[in-house]
Amino acid sequence: MAADSNNKKVAVTAGLRGASWRPERMAEPFSSTPCPLVTQDGQGALGVLFSRGGERKVVFIMHPRELVVTHYLVPDVLDAGWACWVQGARSIGNDLRLEHEFALYDVAAGMRHLRSMGFQTIVLLGNSGGAGLFAYYNQQAQCAPERRIAKTPAGRPSQFGTADFPVADGIALVSPHPGQGVLLMNALDPSVVDEADPFSVDPALDPFSEANGFRLPPDSSSYAAGFIERYRAAQRQRVARIDAFARQLVERRQAARDRLKSGRERSDKALASHGPIFQVWRTDADLRCWDTSLDPSDRYVGSLWGSDPFVSNLGSVGFGRIVTPESWLSTWSGLSSNASLARCAHAIEQPTLLVEYTGDNCVFPADVDAIFDAIPASAKERHRVRGNHHGQALEEGEVSGQLVAGGHLRRWLQENF
Repeated sequence: MAADSNNKKVAVTAGLRGASWRPERMAEPFSSTPCPLVTQDGQGALGVLFSRGGERKVVFIMHPRELVVTHYLVPDVLDAGWACWVQGARSIGNDLRLEHEFALYDVAAGMRHLRSMGFQTIVLLGNSGGAGLFAYYNQQAQCAPERRIAKTPAGRPSQFGTADFPVADGIALVSPHPGQGVLLMNALDPSVVDEADPFSVDPALDPFSEANGFRLPPDSSSYAAGFIERYRAAQRQRVARIDAFARQLVERRQAARDRLKSGRERSDKALASHGPIFQVWRTDADLRCWDTSLDPSDRYVGSLWGSDPFVSNLGSVGFGRIVTPESWLSTWSGLSSNASLARCAHAIEQPTLLVEYTGDNCVFPADVDAIFDAIPASAKERHRVRGNHHGQALEEGEVSGQLVAGGHLRRWLQENF
């Protein structure tokens, strides 16, 4: 965290490097083996197996958009006497193409590979967005094939009915947000009037207007209850408008393809082949980031991207900034995406560990309450640990939350399996 001249604390960017282990954590000998995978639908993915030799139990770490080979919990998994498998999806670093339905095939490829290697126990560890991915995979793996989701939110056949989805033996969730779509909906700036104009603003809904309660960080904003209620409703309305636009693009292309198949309109070939993309501006405006009295925690003023909302809300870096209609509906729509804990947590029946960071600027206490309460597993436990979204210390000289979370993970693995 950073401080201004008055020693007030503000959030600093919790970048990807914050999720990596410190070199001294891996001082003991280990091997790391890269393994290319081929998914059941014919795509490629990559996993890396960390091992000290002879393990028959493995923790599987994966995120739908990132490949964090040096994840900070790998050392703790190895210290527990387990192997650790870190995998990437087919859409690493690419919001543009990510459809969660097809990312489940990537998870399944890793599961089958680990079973083929002789691992008898597999625990899925979903960190941040990995929680929604694994919860969705687990839900579909637990379903009878004929009851699985048949189509993506954009209408493409999922082929889940014939998919081989091995079931995991346990689930660990670390700083789990409710799902990428819900996360973005909660952070979407609903004051956007024109999706084609990133500067268009409805003053009555502007979260960064002093008239509505905003204060420049490091001071906390103070939004009135009535404004918050209108704001949350308007966020859902903006998502619904973007959903309708995305479906319109899908339907227009599909209609052109149908005409081509009938041989009636050869002039539609260009439209039938076109893969439209669009921008979604102003996606860093969750009121809880700027008003710390809302769902209070140990967090400081600011978001996952830092303490300057004008940079993060209008800059090129942000959630779901450039998407296809299919990736928007499957991943980034809080109304249409299937990959949310609200829709999938009820299927988590395996032993479950949940670690919550109390200074998280991305996951808030009420989010974690809802996730934990929705999990029906009889053997489940929850731990609150001081740290930011990646478990980094909130104060200078404080023990890193990553180490504390790793201790909980080691004990839980050894005691439950």
